[in-house]
Amino acid sequence: MFRLIQDGEAARLTLARPEARNAIPLAGWAELTRLLGELGPARVLIVTGEGAFCAGADLSDFATMRAEEGAIAHFRETMRTALDALRALPIPTIALVDGPCYGAGVALAMACDLRIAGPRASFAITPAKIGISYPQEDVHRLVELVGPGQAARLLFTAIAIDGAEAARIGLVELYDADPAPLVEAILANDGESLATLKRAIALSRRSDAEQDRRFDALIAGPVLAARLEALRRK
Repeated sequence: MFRLIQDGEAARLTLARPEARNAIPLAGWAELTRLLGELGPARVLIVTGEGAFCAGADLSDFATMRAEEGAIAHFRETMRTALDALRALPIPTIALVDGPCYGAGVALAMACDLRIAGPRASFAITPAKIGISYPQEDVHRLVELVGPGQAARLLFTAIAIDGAEAARIGLVELYDADPAPLVEAILANDGESLATLKRAIALSRRSDAEQDRRFDALIAGPVLAARLEALRRK
């Protein structure tokens, strides 16, 4: 289902089930969690797909889940574990979306720090079409990105929007953009600074003593001294 390639400081995680538009089966969520746990010393992770980005959860699993006691809760928890593991990575993560990105695929993209939509990208959150809901944590992330009104539009109508519209409402940060300059700019910066800044974004709605400690330690640390000296010599 997934292919992880680590090439120096940049790692690429590819959804590789194009015959099903990269719909993620139940076992795929556990595989995703496992692969994220095996991520080596990369400093940025790019998440993308073959052909499509992700058509969502594999609906063919739903009939089996409905017939087995506890299977629905297991599916929800396994998916949540995978998405939270992606969200919790201490390195910047970028979703490159080109092609369909629906349902749980949108949740996967939202679990990344940044999203870039290609010219073929389309986004839809479609649980209402089949009479189900969307995980509460992912509704929360959607509202954070696009606001309650646009979230309501996407969830209540299940309409598909293109990449340009996704950028306009804030679901993605960039549209039809080359990701290489963004990756290069990230890799030019200090890894510990990036990890601390990522944590600060996650904690942005409240103060945190540990974040204050990290802030102080970075200013007192050797990286700042070396980079200030390099700037002085220019």
